[in-house]
Amino acid sequence: MNADSPLAATTAAAPDAPDAALLAARPAIGEGFRLQYEQAQQAWVLLYPEGMVRLNGSAGEILSRCDGQRTLSALITELETEFATTGLTADVLGFVAIARQQRWLVLDRPH
Repeated sequence: MNADSPLAATTAAAPDAPDAALLAARPAIGEGFRLQYEQAQQAWVLLYPEGMVRLNGSAGEILSRCDGQRTLSALITELETEFATTGLTADVLGFVAIARQQRWLVLDRPH
């Protein structure tokens, strides 16, 4: 198949490629939650009126960057750079989906 053909352009993108609008969204900690690092536990925790969630290392690294300023794309790039790896998009977006269901995160989507 010729790389310049229209079919090549439509099949070149992975079928599971994330939505560009989602990657441009700016995640922030949800209302009623507060993220802080607990030195005594050596971990990030998410505090809310009814209790606390102790986050594992990956979750803490992701949520600590969810400041409402960075896009998800920038956040992923930052994580990949800091940890000298690639291919974190699916894992980060998977966690973000769970965090949104739990209302830990909200997304400010660009208009």
